[in-house]
Amino acid sequence: MAEVLSQSQIDALLSAARSGEMDAAQQEQSPEKKYRKYDFYSPRKFTKDRLKMISGIFENYTRLINSRINGLLHTSCEIAVESVEEQRYYEFANALSDGDVLTLADVELDGQEKGEEPPVLIHFSTALVLNMMDRMMGGEGEEENSLPSGYTFTTVELKLYENLVKDFLSVMGSSWENYIDLQFCYRRVESNPTLVQLIGLDETVVIIGINLRFPNTSGRMSICLPGTTLTGIFSRIAALNQVGRGTGESNSEEILDILRDSELEITAELGRTNVSLRDIYSLYPGDVIDLGHSTRDPIHLYIGGKPWFSGKLGTQDGSMAVKIVETCNLQKREEK
Repeated sequence: MAEVLSQSQIDALLSAARSGEMDAAQQEQSPEKKYRKYDFYSPRKFTKDRLKMISGIFENYTRLINSRINGLLHTSCEIAVESVEEQRYYEFANALSDGDVLTLADVELDGQEKGEEPPVLIHFSTALVLNMMDRMMGGEGEEENSLPSGYTFTTVELKLYENLVKDFLSVMGSSWENYIDLQFCYRRVESNPTLVQLIGLDETVVIIGINLRFPNTSGRMSICLPGTTLTGIFSRIAALNQVGRGTGESNSEEILDILRDSELEITAELGRTNVSLRDIYSLYPGDVIDLGHSTRDPIHLYIGGKPWFSGKLGTQDGSMAVKIVETCNLQKREEK
């Protein structure tokens, strides 16, 4: 049963409603819902399905490099795709510092000439890549706490970095093989990317964040895919899908052309009868066996031991022949 308010409680509610205190209390209890602002100046170029597709591709890539890292560094490593986001290039560039090293790679589509496309950018956190280098040289991996601020890579470390990234790039194209044949080719390494204008600041890019975790450290691998490159790849995939459908139809015609030249043995069954072995033993040339089949009744034509046609027995050009009357249905073939 609902609680009954007293007269004093009713008066208090009415006074609160007149003074506006009740509206303020309701506003405090139900805060305003926040909505994400849409930037009409830079609308999204890639749908959620496209980003989900890219996420699946690089999840496959993490499985490929996981086995390579375990074999190269002789240690266990946990790799996972953290995020796939569409951004402007300046958001990626602003996160870089002066001491960071950036790898540039070109995308080569199968059967397409290499153009002046913006490069794919790959960035490793400094602590992560130094840990991997130390393991490559037989160490246990440097811990992140021992790394000084503003660390700059030496010439030897840059060479090791280059070899490590080339190994990572060699399998990146394999993760796309379910959709398209392409290769990621190493171009060069930039030791101070903040001084180099690689992509337009307002250009659309897709950033793939991959987390790598070792026993004593963890870090992030970021892959920046230019929007123009991705647009070309998706267009190529769509064209290949269209060609694939057309190719299937042409292949069916080629298969039919090959089958038309094939030879099949067709057996005409004139009738069936049961004969004892004694009667067969006493048969001589010129004897006639009664099959119990009238010439007016249809006979069956067998292909591969199954009835395919029914027809009538006759002659043509002085030879016995069978005229096909109808095709047997599938049920009749299965019953036979």
